[in-house]
Amino acid sequence: MHRQIAGKLTGPLTKWIVLVAVIVIGGGLASFAGKLIDVQNNETESWLPDSAESTQAFERLEAFQDPYDVGTTVVYFRESGLTEEDFAAIEEDATEIAALDGVSQVLSPQAAVAAGVPAPFVSTDDQVAKLEFTLNFGDKLWEELPDLKPEIDEIIALDGAESYLAGAGGQSADAATIFSSGDSNLLLITLGVVILILLVTYRSPILWLLPILSAVVGLGAAMGLLYLLAKNTGLTVNGQTQFILTVLVIGAGTDYALLLVARYREELRRHEDRHEAMAFALHRAAPAILASAATVVVGLLCLMFADLNSTAGLGPANAVGVAVTFVVMVTLLPALLVIVGRWVFWPFVPHFGSEEPTSSGLWARVGRGIAPRPRIVWVGTAAVLAVLCLGFLRLDTGGIPSDEQYTQDQDSVTGQTILIEHGLVDASTPVQVVTDTAHAAEVTAAMADVDGIAEPIEVASKDGTTLIVAELTSDPYSDTALEAVGDVREAVHDVPGADALVTGMSAVTIDIMEASERDNKVIIPIVLGAVLLILIGLLRSIVSPILLIGTVILSFGAALGISGVIFDLLYGREHTDPGFPLFAFVFLVALGIDYNIFLMTRVREESAIHGTRKGSLIALASTGGVITSAGLVLAATFAALGTMPMTFTLQLGTTVAIGVLLDTMIVRSVLVTALNLDLGSRIWWPSRLDRGAAPTAPEPPAVDLDKTPAGV
Repeated sequence: MHRQIAGKLTGPLTKWIVLVAVIVIGGGLASFAGKLIDVQNNETESWLPDSAESTQAFERLEAFQDPYDVGTTVVYFRESGLTEEDFAAIEEDATEIAALDGVSQVLSPQAAVAAGVPAPFVSTDDQVAKLEFTLNFGDKLWEELPDLKPEIDEIIALDGAESYLAGAGGQSADAATIFSSGDSNLLLITLGVVILILLVTYRSPILWLLPILSAVVGLGAAMGLLYLLAKNTGLTVNGQTQFILTVLVIGAGTDYALLLVARYREELRRHEDRHEAMAFALHRAAPAILASAATVVVGLLCLMFADLNSTAGLGPANAVGVAVTFVVMVTLLPALLVIVGRWVFWPFVPHFGSEEPTSSGLWARVGRGIAPRPRIVWVGTAAVLAVLCLGFLRLDTGGIPSDEQYTQDQDSVTGQTILIEHGLVDASTPVQVVTDTAHAAEVTAAMADVDGIAEPIEVASKDGTTLIVAELTSDPYSDTALEAVGDVREAVHDVPGADALVTGMSAVTIDIMEASERDNKVIIPIVLGAVLLILIGLLRSIVSPILLIGTVILSFGAALGISGVIFDLLYGREHTDPGFPLFAFVFLVALGIDYNIFLMTRVREESAIHGTRKGSLIALASTGGVITSAGLVLAATFAALGTMPMTFTLQLGTTVAIGVLLDTMIVRSVLVTALNLDLGSRIWWPSRLDRGAAPTAPEPPAVDLDKTPAGV
C-alpha cells in the first residue's frame, strides 16, 4: 500500500504534477513569510500566564497608565565630570526627543528639579546624568524601535562623552534591533554551514542543491502559514520562536533529505528505472521520516501544557514548521530527484547493479568491534555518560542578570551598569503595587520597611484603587532586586484585609521563573510519555522503546553536564534562563530520538530477514554514514544560534549541538547497538520477533555485475 502511494507520487507523469502543486502552494504561502515579524508579540508581559500576580496587576494598572507605555532612560557619562555645556546640551536633547513621534513625558535634570522629583538625576560626582521619557507606539513598538534607536542615538551624542539608551525602552530597542536583522543573518549562516557539510557528505557539486532548495521552500511555506495562523487564530509568535524555527526547519529538513537520498541511492543500485527506485526508497524511508517528524511535532505540541505563554506558543509554532517541512521533503524532493535523474550524483553515480559500499565502511567496522563484547561496551559507555551528567550541578537556572543577557556590549546594559555604579536609579523599571485605597497607607508603610527599594510613593487613586510606586536601587534582573521584590510581596500580602498586587520588571521575572519551574516538572514527563507511545507504535515493542528513551535521557543529562562546564569555565556565563532546561530537553529528546528511529526501523526491517544480532550490524553499517551526516547538520544548525549576540541562544545552541553529537556518535552507534547485540531478539518483546521467529523474507539474490546495464 505504502509503495503504491510512493509510486504514484514519483511516476513519470505525477512527478511533474507534484512539482507544480508544491511550488504553487508553497510559493503562495512563502509570499507571506516576510510579514511574520508584523505579528510577533515580544512584550515580556504577554508571556505570563493569566494566573500570575503580575498579569492580574497589569489589568488593574490600566486605570492609571497606558499598557503600551514604556519607560526609557538616557544615560550620559563623562569620566572627567559633566560640564555646563554638557548639561545645556542635555536640555536641548530633551527638546528634540520630545518632538519625536511616540515620545511623551520627557524629564530632564532641570525639569526634574523644577517638578520636585525626589530621586536625583545627576550623580554626586557629576560624572553621570540621566534623562527620562516614555515611548508609546501601541502594539507596533518592536517594529518602530529598530529605526527609532539610531535616530535617538544621533540626538543624544555628546562630544567627548558617552551616552546610552537604557531603561526598559533601551532594553527593548536593543532586543528589537537584534531580532529585526538577526533572522536573515542566521539563515545565511545556517545555509552556509549546511551546504558545506552536504558538499563533504555527497562529494558532489550538484546534489546539495536539491535538499537545500527543498528546505528553503519548507521554511518559506512554514513562515507564511505561521503568519496566517498568528493573524487569524491568535497563535503566539515572537522573535525567539522565529530564530528557533529557522534552524529547526533547515536542520530537520536536511536530515530528512539525507535519509531519503541515502535510501534512494541504495535503490538505484537495485533498480534500473529511477522512478521504481524512488518508489521503493519512499516506501522504506518515509515511515521512519514520518515517525521522526511526528516525534518532534508531538514533543513540541506538549509545550502547549506550559503555563508560560511564550513557551506554550513556541511549541505549536515550531510544530507547524516541522510538519510543513516533512510534507515538502516527501513530495518536492523526491519529485526533483527523479526529474533530474542519476547524473545529479556525479561524479559518484550509483549505477544499476553496482556494489553497495556501506558493507565495508567505517560503521561496519565499528559494529564488528562491538560484537565480541557488547555488554562490556554498553555498560562502560553508560557509565561514562552518567559521570558526565554530574556537570549539571554547575548550572544555575535562576535567571540571567542584565550584564550577562547579551554576548556583545549593548547600550542598555552598559547604561544600566553606569547608573548603578554611580548611585542613580532607573525609574523605568520600578516596583508597582496596586491596592484598595482603604489600605493604601498601611501598604505604603509596609513597603517602607523593605530593603532594596527607594521610598514608596502613592502616585494616584481611582475608583477605590491606589497605585504605589517604589524605585529599585539595583539592577532589576539581579538577585538583589528579585529578593527585594519578593520581600515587597510578602510585606504587602501580610497587611490584614488589603487587596494588594505587586508587578514591575522584577516581579515579572519572578513570575516567569515560578512558571518555568512548574513547566519543567509537568511537561518533561508528558513529553517522555508521548515519545514512548510513538516508539511503541512504530517498533511494535515495549522493551526497545523503553531502552531508547533511557539512552536519550542519559544523553540529555550528559549534554547538560558538559554544557554546565562549558558555560562556566569557557563562556563565563553559568547563569541560564529558567526555561532553558525545558527547551533543551524538548529539542534533544524529540530530535535525538530521530537518530534512534532511523537506526531501529532499519534494525527491525533487517531483523525480519537476518535475525536481530546480524540485522543490527547490517542496520548500523547501512545507516551509520547518513545518520552521522544528519547529526552533523543538525548540530551545526543549532550551533549557528551561537552567532546571535544573546546568552540564551548561545547556551541553547551549544547544548543541543553537544547532545545531537552525543546521540549520533556515541549513543546510537555504540550504546544502542551494543544493547541490541547483547539482548538480541528480546528487545522486540512482546512482538513475534522476540520469539526467535525465522526470517520471513529470503535473502536478496546476488547480482551478477557482468550482466547489468550501466544505469539510467
